[in-house]
Amino acid sequence: MSARDLLTQASYLAASVCFILGLKALTRPETARRGMQLAAVGMLLAIVGTLIVERIVEYQWILAGLVVGGAVGYPLGTRVPMTAMPQRIAVSHMFGALAATLVGVAEYTHHAGLGGAHAAAAEALTRPQMAALGFEVLFGALTITGSFMAFGKLQEFLPGRPITYRGQNVVNVAAMAGALGLWLYLIAVPEATWAFWAMLVAALVIGVSFVLPIGGADMPVVVSLLNSYAGLAASATGFAIGNTVLVIAGALDGASGFILSIIMSKAMNRSFGNVLFGAFGAPAAASGKSAEGLVAKPITAEDAAMQLAYAGRVIIVPGYGMAVAQSQHAVRELADLIEKRGGEVKFAIHPVAGRMPGHMNVLLAEANVPYDRMYDMEEINDQFTGADVALVIGANDVVNPAAKTDKGSPIYGMPVLNVEQARNVIVMKRGMSPGFAGIENELFYADNTRMLFGDAKKMLTQLVGEVKAA
Repeated sequence: MSARDLLTQASYLAASVCFILGLKALTRPETARRGMQLAAVGMLLAIVGTLIVERIVEYQWILAGLVVGGAVGYPLGTRVPMTAMPQRIAVSHMFGALAATLVGVAEYTHHAGLGGAHAAAAEALTRPQMAALGFEVLFGALTITGSFMAFGKLQEFLPGRPITYRGQNVVNVAAMAGALGLWLYLIAVPEATWAFWAMLVAALVIGVSFVLPIGGADMPVVVSLLNSYAGLAASATGFAIGNTVLVIAGALDGASGFILSIIMSKAMNRSFGNVLFGAFGAPAAASGKSAEGLVAKPITAEDAAMQLAYAGRVIIVPGYGMAVAQSQHAVRELADLIEKRGGEVKFAIHPVAGRMPGHMNVLLAEANVPYDRMYDMEEINDQFTGADVALVIGANDVVNPAAKTDKGSPIYGMPVLNVEQARNVIVMKRGMSPGFAGIENELFYADNTRMLFGDAKKMLTQLVGEVKAA
């Protein structure tokens, strides 16, 4: 082994250690920033180790890729707001899967004698190589179109509602079975180029048909699952081209994405099958109850401020509305004022609040809310009974009591925050529109609930002023 090969393998080993330590650090909010830094260092080491591989004889296309990738990646990382982070993640998965798929296509065409003047001299593919290449192309291609469809639904240039038709599940399962059959055939007969291209086209179609019937409420789970697929495709790429760091990084990505999907499904009390085939996110008609005859009781900012100023225990429940209004700094300022007046403030975080796991934690950490004030649902749910005021900021489905009482509701059985058990509940919303599940929220019409309508940032700023004056 040459000195360059030794240096490459050493950098890959160091990169893999950084990836593993970084992933472990991401499990705790106080170490998450260090985890991201470790992962970034690991990626840099992996890139440097790859650039010195002896097989690389020309660098012009690699440099062009670095320039174009940096030009695209920098604004994606620095200018995309937190409210659009799920869309950015979906686009990242799409590009990652596209890279893996193109590598697989290039490797196959080269070995099949379709890749130019030097391809004729290439060795024929072995069955293990074909298995890795086929897996890489199959899951990479369906992740490309699936991620694009998820991006479209999240960005709302595609309908967020489930798009369904009679027999769609049978068609989807048959298409997937057909693609897997083509993959198995290719393992047996690697030179069957027609099967390779047919599998590629089928996988692209499956990515579209897989996401279309899934509603916007389940899109974060879908994005997490597609992340797993992209990781598996990258790992298969590593096997196909003999790159150890791709195998390790892809396996970590695939496993973590799959585990996250399980956690999110559990938080929504839904199985993978229910997510993939349940068409969740349907219109409000799916609810077992309606709000007909019920009246929500509004409250003024002045009255809400008086309740908060003299409350002994306050639990704040942030939701997607806080993210949209970018009001996390005003929330922290309000919490600080309540504590200065002798009150106790805690933040209740639901696992699927916002548009992705950890969305609320990241926003509150950005506003310098102490980590020890943020509580997971399991830690704080039994504390609502002792709260003087529960302040809900733009959350909806995750505080809906229908999940516990209405068997006709599509969210029945989903674990939710016990907000209705507080002595007083103040809900901040722009209006009475339903959440992602498309159903009415019983909490908004409860006797102990008052609605504070308006932009969250504007209302919180007003509350801060009123509490100061109280």
